[in-house]
Amino acid sequence: MKAMVIKAFGDVDQLEVQELVMPIPKSDEVLIKVKAFGINRSETYMRKGIWGEVAKVTGIECVGTVVNDPSGQLKVGQTVAAIMGGMGKARNGSYAEYTCAPASNIFILDTDMDWVNLAAVPESYATAWGCLHQNMHIQPGDTVFIRGGTSALALAAINIASNIERVTVYGSTRFKEKKSILENAGCSQVFVEGENVSQALRQVEKSGVSSVLDLIGNTTLLDSLKMAKKGGYVCHAGFLGGGEAIPFNSPICLPPFVNLNFFGSFMFGSDSYPLSDIPMQEIVENVSKDIYKAKPENIFAFEEIPQAHQMRENNEASGKIVVEV
Repeated sequence: MKAMVIKAFGDVDQLEVQELVMPIPKSDEVLIKVKAFGINRSETYMRKGIWGEVAKVTGIECVGTVVNDPSGQLKVGQTVAAIMGGMGKARNGSYAEYTCAPASNIFILDTDMDWVNLAAVPESYATAWGCLHQNMHIQPGDTVFIRGGTSALALAAINIASNIERVTVYGSTRFKEKKSILENAGCSQVFVEGENVSQALRQVEKSGVSSVLDLIGNTTLLDSLKMAKKGGYVCHAGFLGGGEAIPFNSPICLPPFVNLNFFGSFMFGSDSYPLSDIPMQEIVENVSKDIYKAKPENIFAFEEIPQAHQMRENNEASGKIVVEV
């Protein structure tokens, strides 16, 4: 089978198409014929060696059809999406014509969406749903701030949150010219990133917001904590601004009665974070009805994965980059 292999840690020129033996699923795995997959920033980190030793074939998600399920639970030809479960890190991932995914990390889907559009959904929307509902405890009437708004995950979160009854969504971007992207996704007001965005937000929401989803990370986290109201939540779920360590002294940095937590999608499929928590069928239906705006920003052919990686690294795309196999 054809696969995109990491020859050695480094730049995009270390990605190379090779012929590999088709994997054989174990009893707790499912063999999938990969039709399309999204490109994620974590995959660029794995390619560069930032996350240590990883699998030869990266890729943390895909959509496709079942080829073989040793357990007999799934039928040959069924439409599925696979996310996480060690794909691309502990095991070969989705940058291939076929991949074996843990049965615990597969969504069974009933949809007539084309593969490219479907591939823009699984990891981003599963993570966004988890952040909003499990970490931020979003409720009708809440006010939410999504920080790092033009990323695929942020746009998914804006879509989901803005479609919950009476929820007001604020967002941020570094680029003034991209404010309309966030507004079209569902933000009622968009702030341009800079120092003390919390001060600008507090001019609008004087008591603070119900919750903050910070995808920029360490460079903005202390300011994000100043956005949340008493009893509010700040969910740290990304490192778009880099992962450099910051000094953190709880009595100084953490406002009283504000809840700080972290969401890691690598936990999906574990006993504590089963995929059954995520209503992926409902999410896909909302995408197909255009309730959620999840159309891919850019589409690449399989051989163009290095170019897709370069685009993701250069922050040249707003939203999801998808590869069609």
